[in-house]
Amino acid sequence: MPNTTIRSIEIFKLFLPLKEPFVISLGPINEVQNVVIRIRTADGCTGYGECSPYLTINGESIDTCYVVAQYLAPALLGHNALDIAGAVATMNRIIYANNSIKSAFDIALHDVAAQQAGLPLYAFLGGQRTKVLTTDMTVSLGPVEKMQADAIRFQQLGFPAIKVKLGETLAADVARIRAIREGIGPTHPLRIDANQGWYTADAAIAVLHALAPYNIDHCEEPIARHLFMDLARVSAASPIPIMADETCGDEHDAARLIQLGACPQFNIKLGKSGGLHRARKIVDLGAAAGMVLQVGGFMESRLGMTAAAHLALSSSAIHHCDFDTPLMYTEDPVTGGIRYLAKGVVEVPDTPGLGAVIDEAYLRYAEKRVIE
Repeated sequence: MPNTTIRSIEIFKLFLPLKEPFVISLGPINEVQNVVIRIRTADGCTGYGECSPYLTINGESIDTCYVVAQYLAPALLGHNALDIAGAVATMNRIIYANNSIKSAFDIALHDVAAQQAGLPLYAFLGGQRTKVLTTDMTVSLGPVEKMQADAIRFQQLGFPAIKVKLGETLAADVARIRAIREGIGPTHPLRIDANQGWYTADAAIAVLHALAPYNIDHCEEPIARHLFMDLARVSAASPIPIMADETCGDEHDAARLIQLGACPQFNIKLGKSGGLHRARKIVDLGAAAGMVLQVGGFMESRLGMTAAAHLALSSSAIHHCDFDTPLMYTEDPVTGGIRYLAKGVVEVPDTPGLGAVIDEAYLRYAEKRVIE
């Protein structure tokens, strides 16, 4: 019998440059600042996880994740790596929230468990290759001319859908979408994300009606997350389907939104839910409610996005993928993992486990802590 007791946990800081700043209504991201977790078991199995903290969304930074990881890791030493539910419960007892760093531990544990089962992670999660995954490509918030040019470029590159960051004034956001539609034509799939930028229900409803003529697939997070009680009114009044993102962090948020009839769609991210274990609970709730689900991410490398892609293969209720941020990197620190093919197709590895590791060259000189 394999000995799957956790023997050591390594915590790394991972810094990588972007091709250009990534801007949303909550502010710009100028550099990738992620945390990598590497778990080794007594029988020599190694699992990798990664998180990409986002100060304005999950309230975590690379530094908070690095410190909190040093609270969590000692409590998991000696724990059976296959007992993922127990590990998640242990982490939740130690500290409230901090779901970004918890997700990195969760992914590494799932990597070990799927390897031990001899299954690719999507199969370990109960999924199969019954659909082709495709990612959209995101137009960052900025001047109209640049946003139009970026949308045209992404269309020419073959991405099957374009996501546009909005969240400023009605006039400015309508001008952006008008210009983009003039550039890419009236039918190319177009999605929008306000990242809470319209703030109130009345303001959001006004913008959504103004954008209705432009053939928008859905709109993510139109109002401030703390105004979630108003989201049902926005959904009822909006000519564009509403997708909860920041409002839907974990399974408890999902259950509350479903009970309120707040929206027809969820965007699920491992860094919000705390990892795959709890993200699957959101999937189950959303599927049972007949919702359309999307799996996305923050600024993860292909390692974190590979975990998200495995999740996307686990349920037929997951219709959309937002896996584009690794394409914004100037360097790729990952060996294995998802591959980006033509027309936005994302190919998921079939090797046992996650199927992705961080290249040792990126970890050798990284700031790190070893808990053993």
